[in-house]
This record gives sequence, structure tokens and C-alpha cells, in this order.
Amino acid sequence: MPTNEELYDEATRLKDQGENEAAIAKLNELLAQDEKYALAHSALAVLYTRVKQHDLAIKHAQRVCELEPNEAFSFTAMSVTYQRAGKIPEAEDAMARARMIQGH
Repeated sequence: MPTNEELYDEATRLKDQGENEAAIAKLNELLAQDEKYALAHSALAVLYTRVKQHDLAIKHAQRVCELEPNEAFSFTAMSVTYQRAGKIPEAEDAMARARMIQGH
């Protein structure tokens, strides 16, 4: 059985080759063996945004924030995901949360 890191690296290679659907499948395979692997959720948020599946992108961005509630970058990334989905109020809320975590 491949490790989480091996699956993630393979998904990254596929993404870099423009094989978004194959990369998505590989990351979902990773999450089937470790649902709490935040990097996979983060990568899926990006990839689902690329293929215009915004609801799935948001779901994975939200999961990253659940797994890493004290990471400002997670909320910043979620803000970008919301922006690209056209959900500006939600994007602003996520950015406000990132700023709050940073202490601004």
C-alpha cells in the first residue's frame, strides 16, 4: 500500500502534467486511507476549482479549516476558493477569520 506522501506526490505529478481528473482521483484515493490528510483536501480545493466544481472545492477548503483551525493560511486559501466560486460575502468572512488568527 502506498504511503500518504507517495500518493500525494503522484497526484502532484499528475496535476503538473495537466491531468486534473487523474490527480483528483489520486487525492481521493489518499483520503480513502487517511481522511484527515489536510494537504490532500487543500489540493482538492484547488483542483476542483480548476475544473469548475466549486461546491466540491468549497467542501474541501472547509475541511482544511476544520483540520487546521489555527492556521491563517487555511482561511486565506478558503477565501480564494470562495472568491473563485463567486461567493464574495463568504470569502470576506474567511479572510476576516485569517486576520483574526494572525492577530490583526
